[in-house]
Amino acid sequence: MSLRFKKIAVKIGSNVLTRADGTLDITRMSALVDQISQLHKKGVEIVMISSGAVASGRSILGINKKLDVVDQRQLYSAVGQAKLINLYYDLFREHGITVGQILTTKENFSSRRHYLNQRNCMRVMLDNKVIPVVNENDTVSVTELMFTDNDELSGLIASMMDMQALIILSNIDGIYNGNPADTASTVITKIEKGQDVSDFIQSTKSTFGRGGMLTKTTIARKIADEGIDVFIANGKKDNMLLNLLDKKAEVICTQFVASKDEVSSVKKWIAHSEGFAKGEIHVNENAAKALLGEKAVSLLPVGVTGIIGDFEKDDIVRIFDEAGKLLGVGKTQYDSEKAREISGKKNQKPLVHCDYLYLE
Repeated sequence: MSLRFKKIAVKIGSNVLTRADGTLDITRMSALVDQISQLHKKGVEIVMISSGAVASGRSILGINKKLDVVDQRQLYSAVGQAKLINLYYDLFREHGITVGQILTTKENFSSRRHYLNQRNCMRVMLDNKVIPVVNENDTVSVTELMFTDNDELSGLIASMMDMQALIILSNIDGIYNGNPADTASTVITKIEKGQDVSDFIQSTKSTFGRGGMLTKTTIARKIADEGIDVFIANGKKDNMLLNLLDKKAEVICTQFVASKDEVSSVKKWIAHSEGFAKGEIHVNENAAKALLGEKAVSLLPVGVTGIIGDFEKDDIVRIFDEAGKLLGVGKTQYDSEKAREISGKKNQKPLVHCDYLYLE
C-alpha cells in the first residue's frame, strides 16, 4: 500500500459508533481499530477524536426520571466515557498498541499556554507510539463553553498537531449536490478554496451527535485553508480509512482541498480563537481594504474608528469593518485603554501585527 499521508487526525462520529437503538456498535468499533492499527504499524501518526460517550452512557443507564439536558450529558458522559475508553484500550491491546485518553474543553484552547500544553502532551504520546483518544469533557462543559460538536474539536486538534489530513467519519458518503435521499443526487468529490456549496448543505443534525453537515463544512473549509486536506467520508463502510489513505484506491467521499499557503502555528491558534475574543476593534474603509488586499499588512491605529470592550495586551480581539462585518481576529499589542488613546493617530506601532492576525 502506497500511503497518501503520514500524519492524520481521525474523527469518529456518534452515528458511526452507535446502532439505531443507541447502543455502542462494538463490531464497527473493532473494524475501525483494526484499520487504525494497520496504519499505525505502517508508521502513520494518528490522533483519534472519538464521540460516543453520551450514547454509551445512555445505553448503560436505564433512567426513567426526567433530567435536564446538562444533567443528562454530565451523567451519561461520566459513565459512558469510562466504558468507551476501556473498549478502545482492550481492542487496541489485541494489536499490541497502547492508547491514552485526553479529555478537553473549549476553554483549554483559550490561552496560548494551555494550547501549547495540550499540544506537548499529544506530541509526547505520539513520539512514544501511544495513540491519543480525544473527546470533549462533557462532565464539566456547559452550554456556553461547549464545542459546536466534535467536528469543531477535531479541526482544532488537526490544526494544533500540524496534521496533513483530517478525516471526518460520519454515516454519510460526503456532501451531496442535492438531498442525499434523492437518488439523482451525487457526492461532490472535491471542493476547492472559495467554492460555494452552501446551497447543498442540509441543516439537519445527527441522531446522537450535536452537529450536522453545516458545522462539518464550516470547520472543513477553515482547516483546508490552513493547508490540511479534509475528507468527509462514510465510517460505516468497510475499510474506509485504509482505502482513503491508499493512493491507488478510489473512494466516494468529499475532499476539501488543502491550500498551498503556509500558515504559522500561532496563526493557526488565532484562527480558532474567535470564541475567546475579549473585545472589538472597528476600522474604516481604507483600513479594511488594506487588510483584505493581496499583501499581508498589520492593523495600524490610524485606521481604527472604535474600540469596544475591555482587554489586556495579548488578548484576542475581533476586527470589524464600517458595515459591522467581521473581518478577522487578532492578538492585540495594546490594552483597551491604550488602544483608545492612540486610535486614529498616525505614526504609531501596529495595534495588531500581521503575524498575529487571521482574516476570515
